[in-house]
Amino acid sequence: MPPVEIEQRMVKPYDRIAQLRQQIQYHDRLYYQLAKPEISDLQYDALLRELIDLEKRHPEWVRVDSPTQRVGGAPLAGFASVTHSIPMISIDNTYSEGEVAAFDARVRKMLGGERPVYACEPKIDGVSLSLRYESGILVQAATRGDGERGDDVTANARTIRDIPLRLNSVATPPVDPMGQQWPTPAQMPSVMEVRGEVFLTRQQFASINQQQEDMGLEPYANPRNTAAGTLKQLDPRVVARRGLKFIPHGQGVVEGWDFDIYREWMAYLGAAGFTINQYMSCAGSLEDIYRYIHAFADERRHLPYDTDGVVIKLDYFRQREELGSTARAPRWCIAFKYQPEQAQSELVRVVFQVGKTGTITPVAEFEPPVFISGTNVYRASLHNFDEIRRKDIHLHDVVIIQKAGEVIPYVVGPVKEKRPSQAAVIQPPEQCPSCHGPVVPDGGFIRCANPMCPAQVVERIRFFGGRDQMDINHLGPAVIEQLTEAGVVRSITDLYRLRKEQLTALPRMGEKSAENLIAGIAASKGQGLARLLAGLGVLHVGINTAEDIAAAFPNRETLVNVRLEDFQRVPGVGDVVSESLHRFLHQQGGAELLKELESLGVSTTASQNMAAMDGPLAGKLIAVTGTLEKYTRSQIKNLVEQRGGRLSETVKKGVDFLVVGADAGSKLEKAQKLGIPILDEAAFEGLLR
Repeated sequence: MPPVEIEQRMVKPYDRIAQLRQQIQYHDRLYYQLAKPEISDLQYDALLRELIDLEKRHPEWVRVDSPTQRVGGAPLAGFASVTHSIPMISIDNTYSEGEVAAFDARVRKMLGGERPVYACEPKIDGVSLSLRYESGILVQAATRGDGERGDDVTANARTIRDIPLRLNSVATPPVDPMGQQWPTPAQMPSVMEVRGEVFLTRQQFASINQQQEDMGLEPYANPRNTAAGTLKQLDPRVVARRGLKFIPHGQGVVEGWDFDIYREWMAYLGAAGFTINQYMSCAGSLEDIYRYIHAFADERRHLPYDTDGVVIKLDYFRQREELGSTARAPRWCIAFKYQPEQAQSELVRVVFQVGKTGTITPVAEFEPPVFISGTNVYRASLHNFDEIRRKDIHLHDVVIIQKAGEVIPYVVGPVKEKRPSQAAVIQPPEQCPSCHGPVVPDGGFIRCANPMCPAQVVERIRFFGGRDQMDINHLGPAVIEQLTEAGVVRSITDLYRLRKEQLTALPRMGEKSAENLIAGIAASKGQGLARLLAGLGVLHVGINTAEDIAAAFPNRETLVNVRLEDFQRVPGVGDVVSESLHRFLHQQGGAELLKELESLGVSTTASQNMAAMDGPLAGKLIAVTGTLEKYTRSQIKNLVEQRGGRLSETVKKGVDFLVVGADAGSKLEKAQKLGIPILDEAAFEGLLR
């Protein structure tokens, strides 16, 4: 038996837990911050498994800073609101070097001739986060929110490997990214708020989108929005899998030690366990700032994450306090943002895409493709024919292309001096490119007049199942295409008639995928009238308008009998929306569609609690623990409330039963002690009928 194993057996469990935490924290820093691992993944996993096992046997010794807390706990019920001790206000932006010079002149004037020193660093395109440490332990993480108040996302922040759960003690002089040493703090600050940016690397973003496509789900638009959405996930386990990153760039409240200089603060954070930005630099003059801006313009292309500029800030905290802030932004810093990258290419063809309401959108295709902001661009939407005329874009023009927010490509306009002799006016199509049926003009748009157009059917179903509409899990673009091509789904109502055997007969549709899709469709039945109206694609009726309408006319029977003038009386609806909705209900078969969906079990009432007074769960209080296979927490809530019940976030006296999924937590033990009936997922589903 190896000596290390004999030694481990002799160590008491409490001491062994402490040893394991220290070892794992050490190896985490080597792997995630320094990229210099000393042990294999297998050895690391063995340490983590041993710690998990010991903490399960001794739950009284589990601490919030244990490495086991990074894997993510049970889903959250929601996010509490947090008031920031110091507001997280915005930074003024500029695209002009002249305005940077004006900023420097203002700073020098306000400092009364004292020479400023600036810290320059990349402006990461991510999401702001404030971390609060007390005695070196992470106790709270909050989003920026409106600057004054944000959301408490501590459980999610704990899953981010770049965020230390416990700060390292700093025994040697910390070093900043430029190699300068700073005095070693005599003590760890008793309270310390670290502000920084949460983001996804481009590689991780690509991996997430590949997983989305593999599951038949719609890919995400860009890394920043995906990072923001991930940070607001109610299930920390999802956050843990996404691989978010964090880099500090600011300071909130600090008590117990004074930092005089920003670079000193950054050096301390690096020594305490954070990954700090290695592209930070010091500038003593305007010329130094310009050199940094010009050098970083090339360097940023090679970074693994997105940046959109450079932040220039005073290095000395005393000078920052002297300058203060306006109501909107600090006077001591500015963000220089790079002009959007542009390229030129020939517009060789225009193709036409049919949307869910029949709108035909012109899309430009380029040859050769152009490389902009990290990707090759082959095509871009031209939006509508009024836009084409306004910009005077012709077929075979050399056009200027750029990306909105360095993400979505669009055509700025033509280079008219390069217009070739064969350039031609772009003509709207005379028939639908999908069904070859008639088209009708509608302002700057044209629309396919055939409601059964195959392209419209696909887009309507995709929209109907979207997150802001009926939120049907596992109904992604690839799955919709498969269902419509096979002819098993020709309309929205066909979704609610799908049987498992129909799905498993399709190529590339396994039994588990079929079950997940059926469960996702079933769960959507309880979304209510507002989401249903929003999902039906009624022209000009979005989710906000749908909620106003459902509040005024809370069930199908009332809605289908409403007169045009009654719709017009609803605040915020207006004549255009009223006419569109009235036409949908009385001329386009909307009333019959709602009745058919209701017969298939889809809720067509806005007052779920009122409608469920006599439901199978009427008056019942239900709690849930663990992860269910078929339902998310929000879906369970909808199903329970639709049937007259209420969902409790805690197990307490008065709870009628506890639904238990995989990885059940402490709620299960408490329910057993209180004698509360325990149901598995199958038994819970039985109650819903």
